Amino acid sequence: MQTNFTEEQLKDPGIERANEILRACVHCGFCTATCPTYQVLGDELDSPRGRIYQIKDMLENERVPDAKTVKHVDRCLSCLACMTTCPSGVHYMHLVDHARDYIEKNYKRPFSDRALRWILARILPYPGRFRLALLGAKIGRSFAFLMPDARLKAMLEMAPKHIPPVSRNDDPQTFQAEQPRRKRVALMTGCAQRALNTDINDATIRLLKRLGCDVVIPKGQGCCGALTHHMGKTDESHATAAKNIRAWVAEMDGDGLDAIVINTSGCGTTVKDYGHMFRNDSLAADAARVSDIAMDVSEVLMQLDLPEGADKGMTVAYHAACSLQHGQKIKTHPKDLLKKAGFTVVEPADSHLCCGSAGTYNLMQPEISKQLKDRKVRTLEAKDPDVIAAGNIGCMMQIGSGTGVPVVHTVELLDWATGGPQPPALGGAPILR
Repeated sequence: MQTNFTEEQLKDPGIERANEILRACVHCGFCTATCPTYQVLGDELDSPRGRIYQIKDMLENERVPDAKTVKHVDRCLSCLACMTTCPSGVHYMHLVDHARDYIEKNYKRPFSDRALRWILARILPYPGRFRLALLGAKIGRSFAFLMPDARLKAMLEMAPKHIPPVSRNDDPQTFQAEQPRRKRVALMTGCAQRALNTDINDATIRLLKRLGCDVVIPKGQGCCGALTHHMGKTDESHATAAKNIRAWVAEMDGDGLDAIVINTSGCGTTVKDYGHMFRNDSLAADAARVSDIAMDVSEVLMQLDLPEGADKGMTVAYHAACSLQHGQKIKTHPKDLLKKAGFTVVEPADSHLCCGSAGTYNLMQPEISKQLKDRKVRTLEAKDPDVIAAGNIGCMMQIGSGTGVPVVHTVELLDWATGGPQPPALGGAPILR
């Protein structure tokens, strides 16, 4: 794609990167075939190619974003399926992230939009606040039908029926390996996950200990910054990310770390991009060090000796989170691990398509999100599974709200298969053979 940025514009690192990405695009349209919003809406402007044209025009002309452009950029899930299918290697993620930053700085949203985004940015990244908000939403769920705004209704409906108690395993500490130590790893405990489902971190710690890892919960770590980053609130996202970088580097320079383990794939995609996010910052070197050892939990488990398991007599429908399969290019590890543990693994049709969760997308674009959820649930249930497994809390909540099939994290099944407790979400499921 030909671009016409001036030399002055290209002095801005963000514009310079956008220019590189735009020039790589050859207008082929392969991306439209795998874009969930284009599949649902059928509008070229809601495809990656259409958004690229709009972003190019907005940035080149340094124009104040108009409502139409903002609408179509906001509708992007950042599922990154377009990056998987693009034959030219267009790094759409960095382009749309910069566009959102530009929109945030140059466009005044309607008051209701600004208020909603402010609330989400002030609540979801903080487990204590989020827990209180969930309690309030749980009480208000009965009145969701009275809400005039679909987004407010979606926020109330998000509250789970059961809000778990705080897990003290998420407090800063070190868990010792149960066999001769093979690795010393830091576990990123996350933010929303600590309020929504404490079983995931608990299972991860047990499993890693059992396989020979010292597991460190570093002091000072917190939200990865993804939520505010994808809202275009760059200063806020970098501030929270910087705290993580300092916390992890302190461990790396102390007793050392072999990996930073992340069991929420949306967070993993962001942490692995810290090197890029901080490339022009004083933390650039440390951010790159962090990105270099950040690993999804499935990557770490592939390096450890997970025991071979006998046939468990359970069929697991594996849902591939977009941030894992497209953002981190991890496609086979979770399935291979589940099969090795003795589970029968099946995949739904169109497994590359997003479930519609996408961070806060299901709260800010509830109509589109619901269509994607319904499609995903239909394809998963068509496999008649005993349980659905995923590697991202957002996907688990989204899919779980539309099906009666138990939904658990992959590590919960692997923990169970290797001696841990039965995942609470399975309830009356049969005990493993």
